[in-house]
Amino acid sequence: MTASMLSIATQTTAHTDAPHFESIYAEAHGDAALIPWADEIPTPSLVTWLNAVAPSIIRCGARVCVVGCGLGDDARELMSRGYDVTAFDCSATAIEWAKQNDPENAPCYFTADLFALPARWRHRFDLVVEVNTIQALAPSMHMGAVRAISELVSPNGHLLVICRAFDHHGGDEPAHLEDGPPWPLTQKQLLDWTSYVRLVPDGPVQDFMDDEDPPVRRMRTLFKRA
Repeated sequence: MTASMLSIATQTTAHTDAPHFESIYAEAHGDAALIPWADEIPTPSLVTWLNAVAPSIIRCGARVCVVGCGLGDDARELMSRGYDVTAFDCSATAIEWAKQNDPENAPCYFTADLFALPARWRHRFDLVVEVNTIQALAPSMHMGAVRAISELVSPNGHLLVICRAFDHHGGDEPAHLEDGPPWPLTQKQLLDWTSYVRLVPDGPVQDFMDDEDPPVRRMRTLFKRA
């Protein structure tokens, strides 16, 4: 861990730029097409993982937390598979929208800031699902975000991270403010940050091109406590 990473890891971050995200959802006025990251379907690489891997990792009824749930597409997919889901986002408008989309499960959606989460969620969840939240934050917040997310994972739980992967001729360079958002992550960054919060990969880091047009390079990695 470098000195700069240690500084970021120990700093107190007041919020996840919540007003910025809230303004995007509020100004959309209920039109999901105006939300750049809202596909209105669950993340395909999450669905693939749920089909192939999840049954051997987590039981039906397990406690699952969805970080930065937005309009709730991934949360609803997890609920449909029988998991006890808690989904949160820093945008109150996004959460109200998610509840309207899924009134039957409205109590499962919460407005909460990643850097000021309820104490009752600490070390509570068997599986924490993080899809594209870290990369949406400024690079100075990345290490702190990983630390905050790690606090949700139970002692015997897992963290699933799906994110954009940095793609520059195979290089391994840090993200710069002028490059995003989003700010894709390198494999080294992700492994360094999770190692610092005592999470280790439970299997290989999967690096792949998704099915978008044009395709986007992504990583999918499952972590467990060291």
